Amino acid sequence: MSASTPPAPPRWRVRFQLYLTAVLALLALVAGGAVSWLNYRSASSQLIDSHVTQFDYAVSAAESRTEHLLAPVDATLQMLGGSALVTAGSLATRLEALPLLIRALRQDQRLSALYLGYPDGEFFLLRPLDSPDSRRLFMAPPDSRYLVQGIDQQDGQRWMQFVYLDEAGRVLYRQRLLSPPFDPRTRGWYQSAVRAAGQRILTEPYRFYTTGEAGASVAREIAPGVVAGADLSLQDLSRWLVRQPRISRSEIVLYDATSLRLLASSLPPQPDRHGLALPELGNQGSAAMAALARGPHPLGAYPVEVDGEPWRVVVRALPQTSHGPPLRLAVLVPEDELLAAARAEGARALLLTGILVLVVVPLAWWIAGRVSASLVELAGRARAIHALDFSPRPPLHSAIREIDTLAQSMDGMQATIGHFLAIGLALMREREPHALYDRLLAETLAAAEGAAVGLYFLDADRRQLLPAGGLIGEQRLILPALSLRSSLHDARARALETGRSQIEPLQPDSPVFDGLPPPVMALGRQGPSIRLCVPLVGHEGRGTGVLVLLFVHGQSLSHERQAFIEALAGLAAVAIDNQQLLSAQTALLDSLIRLLAGAIDAKSPHTGGHCQRVPVLLRWLAEAACEARQGPFASFRLTPGQWDALLIAGWLHDCGKVTTPEYVVDKATKLETLYDRIHEIRTRFEVLKRDADIDYWRGVAAGGDAAALGRTRDERHAALDADFAFVAACNTGERPLSDADLARLRRIGARTWQRTLDDRLGISHEEQSRLPAAGPLPATEPLLADKPGHRVPRPDGDGTAANRRRGFSMEAPDWLYDRGELHNLSVRVGTLTAEERYKINEHIIQTIEMLRQLPFPPHLKQVPDIAGSHHEHVDGSGYPRGLMQDDMSVEARMLAIADVFEALTAADRPYKTGQPVSEALARMRAMCERGHLDRDLFVLFVESGVWRRYAERYLAPAQLDAVDVAAVLAPPGDRTPATLR
Repeated sequence: MSASTPPAPPRWRVRFQLYLTAVLALLALVAGGAVSWLNYRSASSQLIDSHVTQFDYAVSAAESRTEHLLAPVDATLQMLGGSALVTAGSLATRLEALPLLIRALRQDQRLSALYLGYPDGEFFLLRPLDSPDSRRLFMAPPDSRYLVQGIDQQDGQRWMQFVYLDEAGRVLYRQRLLSPPFDPRTRGWYQSAVRAAGQRILTEPYRFYTTGEAGASVAREIAPGVVAGADLSLQDLSRWLVRQPRISRSEIVLYDATSLRLLASSLPPQPDRHGLALPELGNQGSAAMAALARGPHPLGAYPVEVDGEPWRVVVRALPQTSHGPPLRLAVLVPEDELLAAARAEGARALLLTGILVLVVVPLAWWIAGRVSASLVELAGRARAIHALDFSPRPPLHSAIREIDTLAQSMDGMQATIGHFLAIGLALMREREPHALYDRLLAETLAAAEGAAVGLYFLDADRRQLLPAGGLIGEQRLILPALSLRSSLHDARARALETGRSQIEPLQPDSPVFDGLPPPVMALGRQGPSIRLCVPLVGHEGRGTGVLVLLFVHGQSLSHERQAFIEALAGLAAVAIDNQQLLSAQTALLDSLIRLLAGAIDAKSPHTGGHCQRVPVLLRWLAEAACEARQGPFASFRLTPGQWDALLIAGWLHDCGKVTTPEYVVDKATKLETLYDRIHEIRTRFEVLKRDADIDYWRGVAAGGDAAALGRTRDERHAALDADFAFVAACNTGERPLSDADLARLRRIGARTWQRTLDDRLGISHEEQSRLPAAGPLPATEPLLADKPGHRVPRPDGDGTAANRRRGFSMEAPDWLYDRGELHNLSVRVGTLTAEERYKINEHIIQTIEMLRQLPFPPHLKQVPDIAGSHHEHVDGSGYPRGLMQDDMSVEARMLAIADVFEALTAADRPYKTGQPVSEALARMRAMCERGHLDRDLFVLFVESGVWRRYAERYLAPAQLDAVDVAAVLAPPGDRTPATLR
């Protein structure tokens, strides 16, 4: 295998934690076996001695635990002996001491009641009601937190009172009973305390009725005949007992030696079948406890038999009080566990070794887990970085130096890459060049932790570095330009020339600071500083600018920080390059759009500067809507992308007119196509007049009456002149035609003339295809003809059905063009036939179809819909799609307003004069009432003064006449003043 060939990966892999655990377990097994073999003989005796000693320690601890449990309670009882409760003779005076009792109950949560018994049989008790069950048991109000039970004598009768208190000790409710059966003097706790003569007594344990916990009453005579008592829970002692270390099958029990009642056990408690009494020792489902209950109960260590199996019992007394039940603590251990090591040397050695391995393996697993956890976490973080997940994570530390160093390096790498990408994304999101420069300066200064930063770009001639901005803290700087010819040794020029970063140490008197803004000069004069110049290299590999950073005294420039700044500069160069390319493309697109709009306006004098003025009106109206703070447009706002779409739509809203034949747009007479065919008609009339002259001379030559023939000729000439004059008048379209006019046209057209030349000669193949077959000559033809050759068929895929498929509602005529002479002259109003009018209106369809073919980015997808809807009406009667108001965007309805106002006021159209502003607004108001324009936008157009601003800039002074705004904005149906009609 060659040295360059990488080693093959292992065929199987194992987790580091499992590997380390196996090694440690093997070492533990070997070491444990050796130790077990050398020490197995002394292990058995040590186990027994250790067990007994440990139990004795447990007994001592239990005694201390019991005393720890009883001592605070006894102190509370002694405190009551010094209180006014001792001498209080009535319930009312005893209630005055409630704060003392409440404080005692709050300080010791194990107390379930505090009470006093008096020698005259009176009684006073305070019990906490800290659970819904306890309040329900004593039928207490929901807000109750304490219950006072008091017995006193009034008027020779014994009364018991129940007083319910809230959390603050305020009385909520009282209940009074006569002749209660309860007398504290008959109770065991009272009598035992009196007999103990001031010593603390502990009653036989029992189960509390309210909580179900095991407990006992602690009492003490605090004055002659006055006994204070407390109900104390033994639950804390039970939990402590369960936590004591023991052999796996061993059992530890605490019981009353007199009643053989179980107080606590290391086994889970059995269900309560004894009410308030504690369970019996032999009824807990434990064979060992049953054996202990059956036999004698001497103190010390002795064997017992449990279901035929030998066990060993150790019993010790708890001498916690001389005035209480005898409590015993016993541990029961099976001999096969306790003495297994002493019975067989081999078994003992195996057991000790097994125990050692069982202990070592989890420990080894834990140690290996601790060591490998950091590696696993580092692997996870590496995968996260690979997946470009740079979400923040808590710092990772390890006691192993190498792992800790690796963790710190990886955290630094993750933070650096994440910060770098975050800055890159922020730079890429900026749309405006100056915003991009400002963001770059701020991010660079923050990441470098420098004092000041500046950005320079090469000019077009690559002779100067022009400043794009500077920053010191949050203050902007205006930096001077740098001439490369006169500053060849400047670090900025060197960085640009070499393509490498330049680090320049500076002294306070360095000339570099001369000419810089005062804040920078002040920083530099304070002490030594460092200037870092990083070149910006574009996508072509050529330097485009320099990023300059200043580090003053106390700021360091480490290798890592310099590398980060250089990487950031490279990213910034790409972002700036992309921004410049995008700006150039945007400028080119804008220029092409304006070029197309200008070409449309230049194509025909009928449109004038329409395509260039409508975007101005549209932008002003949109700005007014965005600035509105009330009314229908209070919430209307446009994003930068929507502004682009709106203005592009305004510039290209009539781009479809490039497909409309110029002669159709400019058609001034009815017979005009590429030329005015009235000249052909005139020639035919001239032919008929020549025919009249020829008929005259033929008649004279034949010997006819010259005078009569002359009169006939003159009459024919006059009739032809009058008919031609009528046809010529019809051709201009200056007045509408009546039915009589149309009838006269048909009569004139019915005249005939003789054609002696073939009409198929010298014409195009396309026109020949529309003519019928050639007939004999000479041919008699009508004076005004509608020939088949005049009709141009509509191409396949064009027409009404095609419009429907594309979502347009316009009805297309059957013919593309019908140039029939009589057909054109018969147009009643204007000069356009139905075919030609459709061709002009079709420009909006062409606009939409042309714009739909362009690959607009997502934020410009609405351009075709906005541009193609300015001839729609809000009532659905417009074209080309018959959209209703809700079907059109606000921007499309704005374009309709701008289009109409510009068309009405335009003064550069050859076929009309520009209307005054008052007349244009009046007509637009009427269009709103007819459902053509959006009235809300029209109101905004008038109220914002957009019309006045436009008129002052683009219209003749005479057009800006007086406008009654109130009348223009009057509700629909109001009579319009005469000045606006």
